[in-house]
Amino acid sequence: MDWLQAIILGLVQGLTEFLPVSSSGHLAIGKALLGVEPSEDLIFEVTVHAATVLATILVFRKEIWKLLCGLFKFKYNDETDYIAKICVSMIPVFVVGMFFKDQVESLFNSMLVVGLALIVTAMLLTFSDWKARKTVETDTPQHRNGITFWQAFVVGIGQAFAVIPGLSRSGTTISTGLLCGVKRENMAQFSFLMVLVPILGEAFLDVVGGDAAASSIGFLPLVLGFLAAFASGLFACKVMIALVRRAQLKWFGLYCAIVGLLVLIFLV
Repeated sequence: MDWLQAIILGLVQGLTEFLPVSSSGHLAIGKALLGVEPSEDLIFEVTVHAATVLATILVFRKEIWKLLCGLFKFKYNDETDYIAKICVSMIPVFVVGMFFKDQVESLFNSMLVVGLALIVTAMLLTFSDWKARKTVETDTPQHRNGITFWQAFVVGIGQAFAVIPGLSRSGTTISTGLLCGVKRENMAQFSFLMVLVPILGEAFLDVVGGDAAASSIGFLPLVLGFLAAFASGLFACKVMIALVRRAQLKWFGLYCAIVGLLVLIFLV
């Protein structure tokens, strides 16, 4: 991977991370179009994901600071309740990362998996959007912070499945939340915040474990990819988060279906 390819892929990651269209799937497609060989390690993906996580932290800095201030009051309040639910949501992806990391990494070499997963994402987005609009007028019980511990755990299961390239993380978690009865405005913020610790934790483990040093990708492409993903992610998070909250998910589903079908057609 050269520096120009790293910048392009970083831009792709940043612009697609905050939309329910699968950034990992678009990265795989981008590599195929640019002629980049799939790496045996995932250090580039981890690096650009960490960049968009830092962009998320910057955009949500006020909300994160409020959560931390509430946490250090050392009493059970809205902030500690929210943090506890985020921790519960991380349990499934922690299990996948600990016991199925090698199997997940092998999926990134298969464009067939990407194409099929994008179609699954399309169906999930369309169905959840239909269900959310169908039940919008019904009275739903109000829970603390708009989500229960059980709903947070189920959303976490959705995030665990979304490690599959082509299965959108934000799309899967938001759709899973909508299907569980969480309101769209509550699910959008929860979806973006729940991924912070897992991705940063994975990046930290790669550095401590020496995976970064053993990467087949050079230092300059990693840095340029990180900067491109951070800049585009910052822009996308600020501009597009309102779109994710308000727009009908079926249009994103239509886009994923078209891209997924194109991938399968080109494979044939």
